[in-house]
Amino acid sequence: MDRLAFYITMMAAWSLSGTFVIIALVLGYYNLWAIVIAAGAGLLLAYPAGYLISRKVKRDDPDWNPRHEPGDFGVVPPADAPEV
Repeated sequence: MDRLAFYITMMAAWSLSGTFVIIALVLGYYNLWAIVIAAGAGLLLAYPAGYLISRKVKRDDPDWNPRHEPGDFGVVPPADAPEV
């Protein structure tokens, strides 16, 4: 997971959890379990949402090069790197 996906995942967790809790309350579910399930669903969907949004942002960015981002799984070693 790259850094951009991590930050977007944190924002998506708050957004999705809050949205699902509000939907549960609007539908009339005022008990604790409905709110816990709605918040849990938002937290579970936050990682895939953050990852997909991060990939879309990087794919659409013409200046992004995976060779220049350290720590990302898309890094390709240079051609003159010694064999290990």
